[in-house]
Amino acid sequence: MTPSWRATVLGSQLAELLRRPGRLLTTGLSVLVAAFVVFATVMAQQITERTTLDRFRGTPEAVTLVAAPGEDAATGFSAATLRRIRALPGVAEAVGRVDAGAPIAGGFDRYLPLYADPGTGPLSQVRLVEGSYPDGAGEIAVNRQAAEELLLTPGTRTVLLLPDPAHPERTREVTLTVTGVVKSSTTAEQQAGGYATDARLLPYAQSPGYPRVDIRAEEGAEEGAVRGELARQVRALLDRDSPGASVRTGAAVRAQEERDAVGGDLRETFQLISVFLAVAVGAAALVATSTFRIVFAQRLRQLALLRAVGAGRRRLVTAFAVEGALVGVVAGTSGVLLALGAGHLAPAAARLLAGRELSAPGFPVSYGVLVVVGAVLLTVGAVLAPALAAAGVSPLQALRTAGTVTGERRIRPARLTTGTVFAALAVALAALQVSELPEPGREDYDRDLGMLVTVGSAGLAFLALVALGPLLVRPVLAVAGWPLRRLGATGRLAVGGVGGTPRRAAAVSVVVALGVALVSGALVAVACLGGYLERDAALTAPADFEVTAGAGGWDAGAVRAFAAAPELAHVTAYRDLPVALDGREIQVSDLDPGALPTGADVDTVTGSLDGLGPGRAIVAADLAESLGVRAGDAFTLPSRHGRIRLTVAATLPGPGPLQAAVVVAPADLDRLGAPAQASGVLADAAHRGAAARGEAYRALETLVRAHAADPDAAGLQVLAQARDDNRGTLDVLLTTALALVALTVLMAVVGVTTTTGLTAIERTREFGLLRALGLGAGALRRTIALEAGLYGVLGGVLGLALGVPYAWLLVRSAIGTAPLLLPLGRLLLVLTGLTLLTALAGLLPAHRTTRVTPMTALGDAE
Repeated sequence: MTPSWRATVLGSQLAELLRRPGRLLTTGLSVLVAAFVVFATVMAQQITERTTLDRFRGTPEAVTLVAAPGEDAATGFSAATLRRIRALPGVAEAVGRVDAGAPIAGGFDRYLPLYADPGTGPLSQVRLVEGSYPDGAGEIAVNRQAAEELLLTPGTRTVLLLPDPAHPERTREVTLTVTGVVKSSTTAEQQAGGYATDARLLPYAQSPGYPRVDIRAEEGAEEGAVRGELARQVRALLDRDSPGASVRTGAAVRAQEERDAVGGDLRETFQLISVFLAVAVGAAALVATSTFRIVFAQRLRQLALLRAVGAGRRRLVTAFAVEGALVGVVAGTSGVLLALGAGHLAPAAARLLAGRELSAPGFPVSYGVLVVVGAVLLTVGAVLAPALAAAGVSPLQALRTAGTVTGERRIRPARLTTGTVFAALAVALAALQVSELPEPGREDYDRDLGMLVTVGSAGLAFLALVALGPLLVRPVLAVAGWPLRRLGATGRLAVGGVGGTPRRAAAVSVVVALGVALVSGALVAVACLGGYLERDAALTAPADFEVTAGAGGWDAGAVRAFAAAPELAHVTAYRDLPVALDGREIQVSDLDPGALPTGADVDTVTGSLDGLGPGRAIVAADLAESLGVRAGDAFTLPSRHGRIRLTVAATLPGPGPLQAAVVVAPADLDRLGAPAQASGVLADAAHRGAAARGEAYRALETLVRAHAADPDAAGLQVLAQARDDNRGTLDVLLTTALALVALTVLMAVVGVTTTTGLTAIERTREFGLLRALGLGAGALRRTIALEAGLYGVLGGVLGLALGVPYAWLLVRSAIGTAPLLLPLGRLLLVLTGLTLLTALAGLLPAHRTTRVTPMTALGDAE
């Protein structure tokens, strides 16, 4: 074959592509979306890193030098040393940073960190929002978190318990007046904190001296000269105060310490995102492969003519590969440019819409080039399989098809064998993992290996679905399409259109199934995890508050006072007792979990909570495992008068209430030698909401001071905070997971749109004939939309069958006692929503098809 002939083959293919730019857009749409998502992630990472570093770094940008004592130094820089540093030539400002803080008197384990800050100037990390910044002894400013949590506003006072210099083992009360409220630009803003100048906070420091001094050079002074002079002065003056003191540039501290600390967390987050991006790119590859297969099948007449006049198979494949590369270049470049524009508009949009300040990203050219190259490789890889199949068609076979694609229903033996092997391996691995799931209390289980086996089985199952998909289309369609057939001609036409091309339907539905499997898996996993956390919180945090008395316990009068408080509800007193059993100490309690408001959330492995009574006990999982007991078995506990025999009423899947190993009846706890006074009291707020919880907390503080033998030894814990944190974590986890898997769902919708559009072009003659026979434009639009919706139904059913069981198995592999909870409402919403979404995706090609008149459609050669 001559070079001119080779150029003719390649030129004809490129001319065909350029003659129909809509086909170029259709074939490259999934690649464009993938390129946009990948490069948008790069831009988001830059915005996140720069915003985090700008807002939450511990060293202000104006810091020129940072001085710190040696690692072995017992004390920090003294106040005299700080004055000498400030007096050095070229030093404009020097600030001593102080690590201080103390418990709040009467605050029951509440702690207020204190930070040294000048309050104004380039080295300040706070901004005053109310009142004034402290400038006298015994004054502090607080951040918003402290103002809200501790009810500290300008003019109020708080008392801290600080070490007594004369008697370090004792504490002294120091009263501080709040003068203002500030907003910090560091991570300290996330918790309650107080602020004052370095000189005012130095007396409250946890260790003598300043552990760090930030230095700002005068404008125009050479940093190197100042640093050298400062280093000499520090080493000369502070050999006794801080041997081995170091002096580093502010830029070095920010770059090496802060950036590394912040960047590590961000890298882990974006590494997780990259996993979902890889899945989305894989979905884009499946969509692109299916799209090219349809496009090449529609050009069989052209391919037949080229083969008939001598075009070789290798030349056609090369031409197809070049065509794929061109699509990749155009789609990848478009996706990168769109993401670049969106990234640079994001800060302005965040400022305008949400009032948030985001740092602007850069121009990561190298990443953009890599994304475009990746898009080219993706399209070339996606084009190879359909190109080899299309180029291998004989001229006579291609001419007989007259430019249409057949509804090939059988799959090749090699594909059938491969799919069967994948399915068998997936089932075998899943069965193996189910058989190895741990029993409650088992500690020698390798969770990482179990999760790896589960993920491997899920991957093999999806590959089996890809290979065997055409065989599954008709059985699923027979059930799912039954209601549509009752709708009349449009329903029957839609079911027949999808079922007539099972390979095409499977290619699209597999991508939809992948998205549904990820979404349903995320929903089921979060539901199971939520059930586990709720069950765990029912025992570890069974009430809003826990009040412990310390030595002496709570007498009956104190418990009655707690129960009579109108701000409190569900007041429950309990006793516990440490008991030595087989060389270890366990906690035995009379807190009946079934009698608590959270008792309905408590599950048992064996037995029932109702069986608790005299001579019968509830046993936690780890103790039941070590003793080898279950409901109905007997065991003994030591007491002052010999061993007490107990029968197991129930075993729990985890620890007992408030970490107790054994729960017994009050009479049995008396036999074990427990005192009559209650060890603690549990209580809920009388009403829901933060305000009611705050009122309950203040009421408990008053009651503790009134009834505790030693109020400072008493403890007041907000157990509800743990439950709130769990729910907040689950909400964030679910939102994040759905946002990530939504990328795959987006690819699925793109696949449905492109397939429906190309199918509509291919079936122009068929639709024209239907119009000529009397099918209205509206009925034809409904038919095409229903076909697109059926892709969603097929993918949804297959995705649920894949995602739900593997999600449960993955959670059970990670957490052996997690329950199986199916969020049926959400799963049904996913299936219905995706069906509607795919149906809507078919409206655009349906509208375009109905704009062609019947005569034009029947006269179209292609």
